[in-house]
Amino acid sequence: MSDVKKVVLAYSGGLDTSVILKWLQDTYHCEIVTFTADLGQGEELEPARAKALKFGIKPENIFIDDLREEFVRDFVFPMFHANTVYEGEYLLGTSIARPLIAKRLIDIVNATGADAISHGATGKGNDQVRFELGAYALKPGIKVIAPWREWDLLSREKLLAYAEQHGIPVEMKHKAGGSPYSMDANLLHISYEGRHLEDPSAEAEESMWRWTVSPENAPDAAEYINLDYVRGDVVAINGVAMKAHEVLATLNAVGGKHGIGRLDLVENRFVGMKSRGCYETPGGTILLKGHRAIESITLDREVAHLKDDLMPRYASLIYNGFWWAPERIALQTLIDHTQQTVNGQVRLKLYKGNVIVVARDSQTDSLFDSTIATFEDDAGAYDQKDAAGFIKLNALRLRIAANLRAKKG
Repeated sequence: MSDVKKVVLAYSGGLDTSVILKWLQDTYHCEIVTFTADLGQGEELEPARAKALKFGIKPENIFIDDLREEFVRDFVFPMFHANTVYEGEYLLGTSIARPLIAKRLIDIVNATGADAISHGATGKGNDQVRFELGAYALKPGIKVIAPWREWDLLSREKLLAYAEQHGIPVEMKHKAGGSPYSMDANLLHISYEGRHLEDPSAEAEESMWRWTVSPENAPDAAEYINLDYVRGDVVAINGVAMKAHEVLATLNAVGGKHGIGRLDLVENRFVGMKSRGCYETPGGTILLKGHRAIESITLDREVAHLKDDLMPRYASLIYNGFWWAPERIALQTLIDHTQQTVNGQVRLKLYKGNVIVVARDSQTDSLFDSTIATFEDDAGAYDQKDAAGFIKLNALRLRIAANLRAKKG
C-alpha cells in the first residue's frame, strides 16, 4: 500500500504524461493534481484539461498556468546576461525551463497539500536530474515519483501500445509507421530527439523543422532590426516597447523567417552518454548576438573577460540542474551587477541564417572613446611611446628564458 495520498504531475497532455497519469492511478491509487505550464510552446493547452477531466481528475486539481513572462524575465534574460552557451553551441532552451517548472510544482504541492510530485523525464535523460534537484532544493522532504525509473514501458512503441490499450488519445506528430519525435518547446526553443536522429550520421529531414525556414528558402532581402537595452535586457524592438515574453516571441518570428537559429548537436549528458538533438532557437540566437554587441562598448575589458571565464561554469550549472544552488545564485549576483551599465542600442541585419551586427551605441554608458581609438591625429590623447615600456616589461621573462635556452645549446 503506497503512502502517497496526493501527487502533483507535471502534465503536458502528450504521450508520455498521458500514459503516466493513467499509470499513477493504477499503480499508486492516489489523488492526482495536474500542472500544465504555458511557457510559450505555441500549442493549445486546453486539450490537456479535457484529457485530465476524462481520466477523472477533479476540476479544482487541474492547473494550467501562463508562465511566459516569468520564464523570460526571471530565467531566460538573467541567463543571457552571462552570454550563456553550453559546450560552445547549445543555448540551453530545455535546461532553463526546468527550474521554473520545479518551482511551480512545489508551489502547487504547498497549495494543495500534496506529498509527492511526478514527472515524465526518462531515466536516460538530463531532465530527471533538473526537476528533482530543483524540487529538493525548494522542498527537501518532497517525494518524487519518476515512472521511467519504475515501469517497464521503456520505448515509444510500448507507450503507444499502452495508450491504445487504455483509450488514451495521442496526437501523432509523425508519419505512419514510426514513433513521434521526443520534443520540447517553449518560448526560447524547440528541440527534437529520437527516430532517425539517433544516428548522428543521418541528416535531419526538412519536414521536421517547425519554427524556421531553411536558409536556402529565406528571403533574398536582408531585414534590419533595432534592439534597445536597459541593464542588459531588451525592452524595445524597432522603438516599440515590449514585455520580456513579447520580445522573445517577436524575435522568434522574425528570426525564423530568415532561417536563423537551427542547430544539430551531439551533447554530453551528465548521465554519461552522448546524445544527438536538433534545436531551433531563433530569438535566443538574436538575443545572444545583440547582447554581446552592446556589452562590447559598455563593459570594462577585465569585467568582460571575467564574465567569459565564468560563463562555461555558469552554463554547466544550468545544464546540470543547479539553478537553485547557492553557487549559481552567487554567480548570478555578480553577473547581474555587471549589467547596470549595459544600456544602449544595437542594430542587426538578418540574412539567410545569419545575424550580423551593423551598429551599436550607448549615449550614457559607452566606454568607446573615438578620440583615443582614431587612426587620425588624436591631438595628444594617446602617447604611442608608452607602448615601448609596456612591451619591454612583458617581454622580459621571454627574453630571460630564451637566453637560458641559448646557454644550454
